[in-house]
Amino acid sequence: MATTKRELVKRIAKMTGQKQDVTKEIIQTFLGQIIEELALGNRLEFREFGVFDIVHKKPRIARNPRTGETVNVPAKRMVHFKVGRLMKKRVLGEIDEEGNEIGRSSGVTL
Repeated sequence: MATTKRELVKRIAKMTGQKQDVTKEIIQTFLGQIIEELALGNRLEFREFGVFDIVHKKPRIARNPRTGETVNVPAKRMVHFKVGRLMKKRVLGEIDEEGNEIGRSSGVTL
């Protein structure tokens, strides 16, 4: 199931005690700034979350799978996201919301 921006706005507004319209404006401004920085060719690092970067793809020759015809694919810039350590561990279920390790021995022997 996909979570929409609207659902995130409601959840964050409730958590912070802010009005939904203020929360929506803050989130939209944040996302807009990410887009603007990437458009300028800048790398964005969010510690423990991940890194947004621009990757330059070289032009190449591809093949149409239906016809077998060769097609020239031009060079292009693409956004690349590398997952941060904390996000990776949380998504894989290795740590809980508070950052405590799950399923690991605590060093206490019974």
